[in-house]
Amino acid sequence: MIAFRMEHVSFTYGDRFELRHVNLSANEGEMVGLIGPNGSGKSTLLKLISGVLPALEGDIHLDGLNLRHAKRKAVSQRVAVVPQQFHMPFAFRMEEVVMLGRTPFLRGFSDGDGEDHAIVGQAMESVGVRHLEGRFFNELSGGERQKVVLAMALAQQPRLLLLDEPTAHLDINHQVEILQLLRRLNQEHGLTIIAAMHDLNLAALYFQRLIMLKAGRIVADGAPCAVLTSSLIAEVFGAYVQVQSHPMVEVPYIVILPPDGETLNATALAASKPSVRAGLGGIDTTP
Repeated sequence: MIAFRMEHVSFTYGDRFELRHVNLSANEGEMVGLIGPNGSGKSTLLKLISGVLPALEGDIHLDGLNLRHAKRKAVSQRVAVVPQQFHMPFAFRMEEVVMLGRTPFLRGFSDGDGEDHAIVGQAMESVGVRHLEGRFFNELSGGERQKVVLAMALAQQPRLLLLDEPTAHLDINHQVEILQLLRRLNQEHGLTIIAAMHDLNLAALYFQRLIMLKAGRIVADGAPCAVLTSSLIAEVFGAYVQVQSHPMVEVPYIVILPPDGETLNATALAASKPSVRAGLGGIDTTP
């Protein structure tokens, strides 16, 4: 069942960039990764879907609602966004940030009723941040903040979750933790997820479907094994790679190669590294 659909959507930043007649759909409960070099249109596409940017033409449908012409509140009750960077200018506690996710459902200056607080508590439990209750958001680590923002998005009870490079600026353990969490939310709640991804190997490992963009147009759309080919990566990213099979699961694994015409002298590289040997006097770093 199709949960989301874009039809002939166009947008331009003047002479600098344009998306032209983009057609895109996602099935209910699908995890879709947007990949492409910087400036290819990943973030712009997410902003068009969420209504942050107005499309010049075309339609965007979710649950029978045309998001292009819907009121902001109606869109926010269906679509949640986790931006690449989220800053709080004031000293908000973690649970207060998560409560912001209920804003589309509140009236006036209400701080929420029992049901709203129960939904917020459930969102915090889902992402594993309940133990941070009472802590100030700006004092949390990068990985903790990202999970809190994700909890805020879940508090909206969205049908569609959009994420702009959710693993950016995180250590590898937190990258895996966030993606594992997204996969669990997708599987347990049937949440449709569309995320812009920078790391192609992580995208292949966690997303059922990848959409590759270049200069505002979709050049490939399909399973990771169909999209992540050495020829497409060379064409779109200008990178020389070898695509192998992942040693543990049936997804492609990308190995970066030196540019065409260049070689790496393995002997010279090995010789340039100091050997480390334990001796009676401590550590010997001589070759």
